[in-house]
Amino acid sequence: MKLLNKTYSEEALIKGCIDNDRKCQKALYMQYFDTMYRMCRKYLKQEDEILSVLNNGFLKVFQNIESFAGKGSFEGWIRRIVYHDMVEYLRGQNRYHQFIVFDKEHHAQPEKETPSGALDDLYYNDIIDLLSSIPPKAAEVFQLYAIEGYNHREIGEKLEMSENTSKWYLAKARQALKDELKKKSINKNIAG
Repeated sequence: MKLLNKTYSEEALIKGCIDNDRKCQKALYMQYFDTMYRMCRKYLKQEDEILSVLNNGFLKVFQNIESFAGKGSFEGWIRRIVYHDMVEYLRGQNRYHQFIVFDKEHHAQPEKETPSGALDDLYYNDIIDLLSSIPPKAAEVFQLYAIEGYNHREIGEKLEMSENTSKWYLAKARQALKDELKKKSINKNIAG
């Protein structure tokens, strides 16, 4: 990342942010802003909501940057923090159902067919656990699209498939997740 004629490596950027260096914080923010913005824009349509979630998410990134263990993608780590902040925001706005499994462009079935309250109980880790119970390629496409904010063209390039194949896997993942949620709801009702 280059800022004011200074180039930062990812390692230097992280260390600078840990040391509370404002230039490094600004560089990190500028480097990842567009990607995180696109992810949030999928689910938050109002500019003030998007910026509020983004700024709060980046604040959490800066507050927790010492916990980044260097394993996996740094961008993925940031995405998870911003994503989780967006989930919490939507949960508070009672728009969580639409966010997780449904998308305005992909309403295959009316929302009322979703088990009552099942989605309300989900958190990020629950979603990841549910993804492990559906076919791996469908889970991977769902995670890239719904959690990490990639579009179908980007997913196609990343996974070497067509955009339509990516859309097919996403629809398959959504249906599998709904089926898993129904099972979970039925088991919860039997146990309760």
